[in-house]
Amino acid sequence: MANCFRRPSTTVPAAPRSDDEILHPANLRSFTFKDLKKATRNFRPDSMLGEGGFGSVFKGWVDEASFAPASPGTGMPIAIKKLNQESFQIHKEWLDEASHLGRLSHPNLVKQLGYCLEDEQHLLVYEFMPQGSLESHLYRRASHLQPLSWDLRMKVALGAAKGLAFLHSDKANVIYGDFKTSDILLDSSYNAKLSDFGKRKEEPTVDPGFYIDELPSYYAKRLSDLGLSTEDPTAESNVYSFGVVLLEILAGRRRLDRNRPSGEQDLVEWARPHLRSKRQISQILDARLGGQYSLSGAQKAAALALKCLSCNMSVRPSMEQVVAALEQLQDTKEAAVSDQGKANGGGACGFLRKFGGSRQLQP
Repeated sequence: MANCFRRPSTTVPAAPRSDDEILHPANLRSFTFKDLKKATRNFRPDSMLGEGGFGSVFKGWVDEASFAPASPGTGMPIAIKKLNQESFQIHKEWLDEASHLGRLSHPNLVKQLGYCLEDEQHLLVYEFMPQGSLESHLYRRASHLQPLSWDLRMKVALGAAKGLAFLHSDKANVIYGDFKTSDILLDSSYNAKLSDFGKRKEEPTVDPGFYIDELPSYYAKRLSDLGLSTEDPTAESNVYSFGVVLLEILAGRRRLDRNRPSGEQDLVEWARPHLRSKRQISQILDARLGGQYSLSGAQKAAALALKCLSCNMSVRPSMEQVVAALEQLQDTKEAAVSDQGKANGGGACGFLRKFGGSRQLQP
C-alpha cells in the first residue's frame, strides 16, 4: 500500500463525487486500459518491476510526443502501478493519489504522468526511474548493481532529504507513514526521487503494534519518543525514519536483519554506541566503500544520523536543517579531513551546532 499521510487541516476537502471533479484539475493525462496493456505487452511478467499489497508495477513504453503505446526499447519508458481490485477502499485511495498527490511537483519526487480508470481497472502512470531503488543498490547482489561510492551515497541522502523537506512544507503538507530505502528511487544520474504517495491522514492509520514488534528501533520502542501516536505519524517521526535510512546508507545494513547475531540485528541499537564516538565511526561503515571516503565527512554524517535518531524529539533537526547539513557535506572542502577545520569548530559537533540543534531554538 502507499504510505503517505496528509497532515490534519482546518479545511478538509470534501469527498469526491465524480472522477471528473478530481482528475481534471490535477492536469494528468488520461490513458486507456487498452493502450497501457499494449505498452506493457499485456502486463507480461517480465515487464513487472515490483509488487506489494497495493498491486504491481510494470514497465511500459510510449511515444514521447503522443504518449501512444510504443515497442519495447523505443520511445519513452514509463512505470505503471496497477492496483488490486479488492474493495471500494482501493478506489478511494486511488482517487486521492491521482488527484491530491498527483498535483505535487518537485525535482526530488517521482513525477506522476497520468491515470487510467475503466470499469474495475485502477492504474497510475509515473516516470520510469532507470536505476531502481536505493534498497536494491544497498542490499541486492547483482552483477549490474555496483556498490555506491561515498559521493553517490551522500548525493542520494541529500536528494531524499530535499524531497522530505518539501513534503513537510505547507505547499505539500504530507507526512510519510513508513519512510524507507525502497521509497527512494534513482534516475539515470543517481538523483534521488521519493515515491509511493497515497493515503491522506484521515485514511487507515499506523498499526504501532506491528512496527514495535517487528522493527523495534526503526519506529523506536516508545511511541512517545518517536512522536507517533496510535492515530498518525508526525514530521518528527519522519526525521527519525530518515535517520535510520541515513544510517543504512552509511553502514550498508538493513534496519532489521534477523540473520545477524542477536546483538547486531537491530541496526540502530548496534550502531548507536559507535555513532557517539568519532573514533569508532569506521567500524560501522560499509566495507564495500573500500576505505574510499572522507573520515571528516563520515563523522559529520554519522553525527547527523545520531541527531535524527534522538529519543528527545526537541533535539531532532527539522528536515530543512538536515538538508542544510547534507549540503555542506557536498562541499569537498568541508568534507575533507582538516585539523584546521576542527580547530575552528568545524568538526562534527560544530557542524551540528550550526545545522542540527534543537528545533525549539529555531525561529
